[in-house]
Amino acid sequence: MKIVTQVKLMPEAEQAAALSATLRTVNDLACWVSEVVFAHGVPREYELRKHTYPRLTAEGLGAQAAQNTIKKVRDAYTTLKANIRAGNLGKEGSKRRRKAQSKPITFRPEAAQPYDDRCLSCQYDQQTVSIWTTSGRLKKVRFSCSADALKVLRQYRKGEPDLIERDGVFYLIATCEVFEAEPYEPDSFIGVDLGIVNIATTSTGYQAAERQLNRYRKRQLALRAKLQKKRTKSAKRRLKERSRREQRHVKNTDHIIAKTIVTEAERTSAGISLEELKGIRQRVRLCKPQRVAPHSWAFAQLGEFIVYKAKRAGVPLVFVDPACSSRECAECGHTDRLNRISQAAFVCRSCGIVAHADRNASHVLARRGEHAWTAGRESRVPATP
Repeated sequence: MKIVTQVKLMPEAEQAAALSATLRTVNDLACWVSEVVFAHGVPREYELRKHTYPRLTAEGLGAQAAQNTIKKVRDAYTTLKANIRAGNLGKEGSKRRRKAQSKPITFRPEAAQPYDDRCLSCQYDQQTVSIWTTSGRLKKVRFSCSADALKVLRQYRKGEPDLIERDGVFYLIATCEVFEAEPYEPDSFIGVDLGIVNIATTSTGYQAAERQLNRYRKRQLALRAKLQKKRTKSAKRRLKERSRREQRHVKNTDHIIAKTIVTEAERTSAGISLEELKGIRQRVRLCKPQRVAPHSWAFAQLGEFIVYKAKRAGVPLVFVDPACSSRECAECGHTDRLNRISQAAFVCRSCGIVAHADRNASHVLARRGEHAWTAGRESRVPATP
């Protein structure tokens, strides 16, 4: 299983200037290589090297850095082609698809640049790196990360780390291949109902309310609007300082919720039944004042965190269809739109049971997870006559 680990570089002033100049140089040259690809339609990386490698080395890139720049451009066009083939940029003739195909791919000045082992080496004990730049090789550039991240990097780092610059701060993004634990046979399943009012509700009684998170989002939205209205240098500086702060807060909250759910499942030898919510934003139609809440709902991020934490812990996980789970009774199975009398209240029209709507839905999802797990284990081979 692949996970991404991030470390923060802490270079000196001269080292930071060299790293910044390097990123701008390689990304400017990557834009030029992209123009060559767009103009000539070079199909293969080997052919692209013939057209671009001499100029890249003449501009000050080392041999390996030039190869990495060419490869980055070709990978970008490969990704674009795959997105077009998969329909992620719309149908044939759509405005978004025509726009993507009508011009060469461009790279931001601070966009990520891949570094292989010839251009980058890490000294984990000293927490320093030696990295190539257009001004020469920088040695003993300090970095910081958590103890767990350092352990993962030391044991599982694979591939080429990427150097990025974000608001004047440099980071190394490394891919690590960690081993997945062998899944055990679950005794039961924990249903996880995802929602906007309650971020996650499980059939074991755990409930993560979004009241506090929604209040935080409203405060951040009001503060951003207030600062944007001022248009002063101080206001712009404050906006830059606060950029991505809400995103980091939501991400940390989702990590805590996912860890709590997976730990509970591992402790009780249970599996996790998660609802499949892909495409929900395209299906739902809301008026303008109501659009903020569903588009701020990070259900996909929370689901990804639960999936990768479950794989590392060996917790079985299944995805189930969430259709009518909020209208189905967990006791008798009766499904009726009138069962859901409000956002929080559930009253079955058949057996009369009264329950919290999200809690009832989590039990329904848990039962569907057990059925999906059992169906997956059953043999589909016809019986021998």
